[in-house]
Amino acid sequence: MAVTNVGVLKYHVSDKKWMSDVSTAELSNTAYDILKVLGKDADFLYDTIDSYIKDANNAGKSELVEMWQTIKKDRQKHVHMLKEALEKEIHG
Repeated sequence: MAVTNVGVLKYHVSDKKWMSDVSTAELSNTAYDILKVLGKDADFLYDTIDSYIKDANNAGKSELVEMWQTIKKDRQKHVHMLKEALEKEIHG
């Protein structure tokens, strides 16, 4: 079984489960899926989208600026939904 160490957590590749070295806590597949998408959306929101908006603005393409701003708002809604879903996964 392949295991990847990440700090005090281990990810069992074949089982798609996170395990803690400190305890027997596991991260379910559904919680993992939520975290993965949450991370990707957060990267897009906080590292990428503003540069796309700036590029479109600098190019004088107001339609693209509006499109990127709409996508940004949608992703912010998605992040909120994912955070709520993760809380339910963790706390039941």
